[in-house]
Amino acid sequence: MDSRKVAELKGFVQMCESSPEILHLPEMSFFRTWLLSMGATIPAPPKTEKPCQGGCPCGPPPTAASPPEAQPPVLSESEESDIEIDNEGVIEPDNDEPQEMGELENAEVTEQMMDEANDKKMEAINAQGEGDLQKALDLFTEAIKLNPCLAILYAKRASVYIQMQKPNAAIRDCDRAISINPDSAQPYKWRGKAHRLLGHWEEAARDLATACKLDYDEGASAMLKEVQPKANKIIEHRRKYERKREEKEIKEKQERVKKAREEHARAQREEEARQSGGGFFPGPAGFPGGAPAGMPGLGDFLKDPELLNAMKDPEVMAAFQDVAQNPANIAKYQNNPKIMALVTKLSAKFGASPQP
Repeated sequence: MDSRKVAELKGFVQMCESSPEILHLPEMSFFRTWLLSMGATIPAPPKTEKPCQGGCPCGPPPTAASPPEAQPPVLSESEESDIEIDNEGVIEPDNDEPQEMGELENAEVTEQMMDEANDKKMEAINAQGEGDLQKALDLFTEAIKLNPCLAILYAKRASVYIQMQKPNAAIRDCDRAISINPDSAQPYKWRGKAHRLLGHWEEAARDLATACKLDYDEGASAMLKEVQPKANKIIEHRRKYERKREEKEIKEKQERVKKAREEHARAQREEEARQSGGGFFPGPAGFPGGAPAGMPGLGDFLKDPELLNAMKDPEVMAAFQDVAQNPANIAKYQNNPKIMALVTKLSAKFGASPQP
């Protein structure tokens, strides 16, 4: 072929790649028809007013990259056990080795290196179109080594990794591409598809929605419609779990407060009982101020036959033990003549009035 015609064709292809809307011009219908007959995927025409028709939950394209969103907490298996999600299409990726990324720091890229990288990229695209994925992968890697600062090279290589069912490698390439150019839609689209392969529904929905916002894509929009309900289901489950956890924490806090109040009230009652006295014997839990002067000792008490007989009565002994534990309980026996007779005798013998 004439070298000049080849050069012109090469320039035309590069122009189509950088501005795919050219393919939708009326005079390009013959070329578009040929591409479709070859199995090519043609980007949708650009949308001007409503770029996200067809259910894509997107707004106007952002002018700058949004800060990364905080990752939601990971729920344990028991917490997620009641979630039923269709995981059709999810794969178990191999433990692949990290791919060559090129050196970004202090990278010196000459015009010749840029041209060579572009040539490698075009060869890789052709190889990918022909189904030779390994060749395409190697060529994209060579292009990245020549020009590691070009985000599209990583995004293109990520698309090959997706075809090769290597989502983790695709995610690494997309992360690098986004770090170089966060306003490019391509890496978000391929990273969203990689997360979809892994069953990371929330991450997939977030990336695919971002891709649509930056540059509407029918494929990304269709996949977003698939993953968004699953992502919403997980989000709703997490909210439900968080509500349950908060309710549990509030209930536990209320129980702790209730217990502390009961302990405080009990301690206060005991302190008041010690200070006010009461009971059958003098002392801290008996009559106020301890034993009065001239009070008979325990020996005199044991010599009183009436008191000894009363203490043999089970009912009297039960009341005695009850009041000994809490002097305030004497109020329960105000209407029991047998008990109050003993209280009156004890009070008279020890020189104090019976406590009510």
